[in-house]
Amino acid sequence: MSGGVDSSVTAWLLKQQGYDVLGLFMKNWEDDDDSEYCSSRQDWLDAASVADVIGVDIEAVNFAADYKDRVFAEFLREYSAGRTPNPDVLCNAEIKFKAFLDHAMSLGAERIATGHYARVREAGADGGRRYQLLKAVDAGKDQSYFLHRLNQAQLSRTLFPLGELTKDEVRRIAADLGLPNAAKKDSTGICFIGERPFREFLNRYLPTRPGPIKTPEGQVVGRHQGLAFHTLGQRKGLGIGGVKGRQRDDGTADAWYAARKDMAANTLYVVQGHDHPWLLSHELSATDASWVAGHPPPPSAYAAKTRYRQADAACVLARAEGATFDLRFSEAQWAVTPGQSAVLYEGDVCLGGGIIV
Repeated sequence: MSGGVDSSVTAWLLKQQGYDVLGLFMKNWEDDDDSEYCSSRQDWLDAASVADVIGVDIEAVNFAADYKDRVFAEFLREYSAGRTPNPDVLCNAEIKFKAFLDHAMSLGAERIATGHYARVREAGADGGRRYQLLKAVDAGKDQSYFLHRLNQAQLSRTLFPLGELTKDEVRRIAADLGLPNAAKKDSTGICFIGERPFREFLNRYLPTRPGPIKTPEGQVVGRHQGLAFHTLGQRKGLGIGGVKGRQRDDGTADAWYAARKDMAANTLYVVQGHDHPWLLSHELSATDASWVAGHPPPPSAYAAKTRYRQADAACVLARAEGATFDLRFSEAQWAVTPGQSAVLYEGDVCLGGGIIV
């Protein structure tokens, strides 16, 4: 129970279904817990208040050391290497469905449940029982992308009670119950770290290493403070707004976008125009593959997301060997970014994915 409305309604639904429910509040960040950006104290008060209203016990558990070792250290390594990681994917795999799951089992729990918008489906008989990860009914809130690294053992012990509900229905249930957090806004910050000025935050952990910003033709149009602070497709915060570059007939100019990083030369390349060829990719390679079924699907036609807020894109799984796989898309994908996750789907079924290289 995070203190948010989703996990609060989850706890109430489980109690209504006859489960013996224990709420666990995870504290995973301590570096600046008293700052305006880290709201864990208020979140704990909200979670405890909800537990009191719905009549369940709740306890706090501290996973800050696990989070720093398993998630945040990798997060910084990826940024240092010029990639753009997705901390929520790693946080789910290492904390919510590993450290939290292990802790719950040590308390004698049979299942864990979270407020994620996704579904689990059992397939097959006892002898060959398999678990599938499915998209949520509410397509706008579906979080299967962030959960694609879950394996059979984790899914067999996990419940997602909100998978069949829409966010509006969840808010309505919370309001009808009189939950104190019924109208609390959704968290959109880094998993457990909160919403904060991102470059300023990274600056505390990664050194600045200034270098040139160049066009594909080699013209220097500005300077960056470090490649770690930029991501492909980035438009704002490049610091080159006054550089006109190529002009249209009406005298206006296309916007600039970060398009490539040359780590060896410490150079950020920028292009003009949303549809510049450097921003478009018909294929990608991924590594560190994780498949929900425990093995890769056969080469065939599927759909994929290369970032969370993206419609499914038709693709072909051209190769899947060991920890790597290749995808080919029928339509070019925009700003395919190393470090982000490429997640494969067959209809509503999430098959797994890997880290784009």
